[in-house]
Amino acid sequence: MLIGEVSARTGISTRMLRHYDTIGLVRPGGRTGGGYRQYVPSDLRRLFHVEGLRSLGLSLPEVATVLADLEFDPAPMVERLVERTRERLAREEELLQLLTRVRSSGPAAWSEALSTVALLRGLEADDPSARQRLVLALTGETGTGVGPLTEAALREPEPNVAGALYWSLARQGDDAVDELAQALTSTDADRRRRAVAALAKIASPRALTALAAAAGHPDPFVDARATLARGALGDVDAVPALVALVADGRDDVEAADVLGRLAVQHGPAAGVVRAIGAAAADAPAEARRRLTGALAEIPGPEADDALTVLAADPARAVALTATALLRARPASGPDGLPTVSAARQARSSARARARGPGPAGPLRG
Repeated sequence: MLIGEVSARTGISTRMLRHYDTIGLVRPGGRTGGGYRQYVPSDLRRLFHVEGLRSLGLSLPEVATVLADLEFDPAPMVERLVERTRERLAREEELLQLLTRVRSSGPAAWSEALSTVALLRGLEADDPSARQRLVLALTGETGTGVGPLTEAALREPEPNVAGALYWSLARQGDDAVDELAQALTSTDADRRRRAVAALAKIASPRALTALAAAAGHPDPFVDARATLARGALGDVDAVPALVALVADGRDDVEAADVLGRLAVQHGPAAGVVRAIGAAAADAPAEARRRLTGALAEIPGPEADDALTVLAADPARAVALTATALLRARPASGPDGLPTVSAARQARSSARARARGPGPAGPLRG
């Protein structure tokens, strides 16, 4: 077969066939009566071997090495091909993700697309300080790259950079809330927790509602922050779960603050006190101390009565805390009840008092 016929039947260009000939990979071994070079059956078999090996990703020098020794062990070569293919797929997956993120930003012109690409590349810089500087430079620009910023916030392992990203998202309003809410269902625990932190930083009613919807999540961190969000939204049904957070020592300070705001702003002070009292009844001493401290946030006579009972608690730290809070209760608002700010000061004072004397020291006034 002449070169043109071989090209037509195999789909290999005549230019490539001539290149194979030049480098000695596949050379026509026969001649026509007129002296033209032609491919004989053995040449065609070798040509198909070349194309088969090239389809596996081998370079022409590697093909030549294999064909020079048919006893050549293919295992190492195949292993290199596998690794090479993985790297190529990783690059293509990275490109796909980049294109998807650019598309999600909704560019209306090539200039916007290129700006988004530049932002994405900057957010992937190896130097955390460079990433942080980039984010801080964007914090005044609302509507800038919300999709890329959200994804960066969900991936960022460096706390300072992550904090800057959360702040930047908060400046965007509620634009990132839907994507962050979706991340709460991720199988990646770090991604879930970053979504929680970002929603808590945004702290708008919509963001808190999205976070509160995750109450009961199997991840204790997500569940606890969702409980706090429920309380922040004024959900009085969250009181038992908030009390449990205080007793367990998980986000107990934040939970106590939310219980205080619920009691003052939404009126269930007596119900909060009952829930705290019920939890303290059979709790260990350290949990009772935390629950006692939470009463500092609660106004009203019910809290006074509960503190009076706890002042006689056999655990000295509990009794100290309750006594200190009772002594601070006279600071009150126009309605005769302790103000929330005064209660918080009393709670801080009580904690200091509880740490003061040693185990055998006297009960201080």
